[in-house]
Amino acid sequence: MREVELSDGIVTLTPLRPDDVEAHLAGEDELLVRWLNGGPGTREGVEAYVRHCREQWNTAGPLRAFGIRTGADEVLAGTVDLRFSGADLTPGQVNVAYGLYPSWRGRGLATRAVLLASRYAATEGGEQAVIQVDPANPASAAVARRAGFTPGARAHGDDATRFDRYVRDLRDPPP
Repeated sequence: MREVELSDGIVTLTPLRPDDVEAHLAGEDELLVRWLNGGPGTREGVEAYVRHCREQWNTAGPLRAFGIRTGADEVLAGTVDLRFSGADLTPGQVNVAYGLYPSWRGRGLATRAVLLASRYAATEGGEQAVIQVDPANPASAAVARRAGFTPGARAHGDDATRFDRYVRDLRDPPP
């Protein structure tokens, strides 16, 4: 597997790895379940997801899942995922999804992770990054705005859930 490490000196992104499972389960809370995970994680489910993520890295698949790490020990603070294809994406668009564990929120780490992941997406051929936010999640919308994303068209999920879309041209320099 090609190891990728992205850092701005505060946040480091590396592919999710098997030893992240315990930290993810410990960090998961009601907000991550509601906005990102779709349901409470189980050890078996998170292990399977990490294996899937590793396979995607190994095969250059459309998913790139990073652990958001911080500090000298590179403690897992959350995740950021890039999806280079999907039902709601046009060619060149990359979906960005992120979440932090409770003790790491409110420190600007998600914004830093989105900026790093967006730079990576541009190097992999992404032309426009897309963040889809439930309108009831103002914290996620604030991350998108701080990372230089602007409001786009509204979208609807498969289950008719409404999302506010934020977009950023990856060919432009980051904020």
